[in-house]
Amino acid sequence: MVRLSLSELLLATGLCSSYFINSIIAERITVDWDVGYVTVNRDGYNTRRAIGANGALPIPPIKATVGDTLYLNVRNSLDVSTAIHAHGLFQRGTSYMDGPAGVNQCGIPPGGHFTYVYEIEQTGTFWIHGHDHHQNSDGLRAPLVVYDRKAPPYEYKDDILFSVEDWYKEEVEERVRLSLDPSATFPPPHGYGFGLINGFDGNNTKPLYFEPGNTYRLRFVNMGTLTSFQFTMPGHRMRVIEIDGEYTEPNEVDGINLAPAQRYSVLIDARENNQFNYQYNITMYAEFIPQKDGLTPRVYLGDVIYKEGAPFKNLRTSSGGAHFDFANDVMLASLSGEPEMPVDRSLEFAIGNNLYNTGQHLDHFNNITYAAPIVPTLYTALSMGEQAMDPRVYGVQPHANVLRHMEVVEITIHNPNTMPHPLHLHGHTFQIIEYGLAKADFPIPDRFKDIQTIRYTGSVPAKRDTMSIPTFHYI
Repeated sequence: MVRLSLSELLLATGLCSSYFINSIIAERITVDWDVGYVTVNRDGYNTRRAIGANGALPIPPIKATVGDTLYLNVRNSLDVSTAIHAHGLFQRGTSYMDGPAGVNQCGIPPGGHFTYVYEIEQTGTFWIHGHDHHQNSDGLRAPLVVYDRKAPPYEYKDDILFSVEDWYKEEVEERVRLSLDPSATFPPPHGYGFGLINGFDGNNTKPLYFEPGNTYRLRFVNMGTLTSFQFTMPGHRMRVIEIDGEYTEPNEVDGINLAPAQRYSVLIDARENNQFNYQYNITMYAEFIPQKDGLTPRVYLGDVIYKEGAPFKNLRTSSGGAHFDFANDVMLASLSGEPEMPVDRSLEFAIGNNLYNTGQHLDHFNNITYAAPIVPTLYTALSMGEQAMDPRVYGVQPHANVLRHMEVVEITIHNPNTMPHPLHLHGHTFQIIEYGLAKADFPIPDRFKDIQTIRYTGSVPAKRDTMSIPTFHYI
């Protein structure tokens, strides 16, 4: 289960006084994206049509500092509508710029343009991506890094960004068609995908250069659609200090796993001498896709250079032993020190997959498969007066849950399925309270029946905005 306090979702317009103080030194950052089709070969094998900005792909990272205002000018040169979401930003008072077409805005029509204005109030690692017609899967995505205005709580020499993506031979429209085709196999043909690191073929990843005795911050953002990524650097331990834009108490591990849309920052202390060079490992995998040699998982190696020409020391783990110790978000603690919040309301959802009379298998929450409304949900909320508190005005398939300002809501989500499910909550972070065995309306396979309930073990819960609900678990 997770807990969150609802901030002002629709009508809030006030900015805290500290913003006006910081605005004296804050910057106005202007980024122009002419979103259109490009022809690229990103995986070293397949040349295909994709979606980029200003005629190029990958789209360069966007960097800002807390207190800045980011203006993103978007022109749509596609032949379908588009919309942009800044993943992880709170959008206080500007939820009409949050991006999901059909929910917060109408899509930007072909030939149209729209300016997104982001008042940057958070520090951390985020990303910006298309939120209409699954366009992020075709390349419309870029990292967003927000630096602290003041000195960060942790010291390090350099700040290094890793963005990772899964990439496929087909355009997303064709992959969706194949995935929903009742006569096709899953995954679709060529469905294993390729891994991209910082926008390019993972086999061509660039080396890291470490100096003995220094500490480095490595930021990771999984901008992928379907697959997870794992990072390790044998011979080096790492300390998790950020998840999804929220600082944590340092937690020492051997590696991290990133589900789609998740972000992490870790601190790595360099070795005390330059006698050896090392390698880091980025593995792209999907638990629900059967392993197949050379296709999944895909392993990408990069060099960690202490001294040119020095021999490489190849270790299996950080300590050279057989056991990997990976980060677990429920075992992290928020650096904010915010205790577990008291609950005003509880909501419970179950993820399912049903066979429909079309022959298709579609996912749902509580037996309702989502379909976007004709009128964006936000517009309905702003135009219906007192009736805006009645869930029926939003239609059946949008499956609206109407909440009150500043309620603390406990959300429990059951995933009695054979594949993990990422879950992102726009405009909020939530406290991670516990994991456990999911409830199901059918017998749970024996190998999952021993799943134990795990509550947060830190002094306070960690906070993030994107979860991965494991197979046959609840959160």
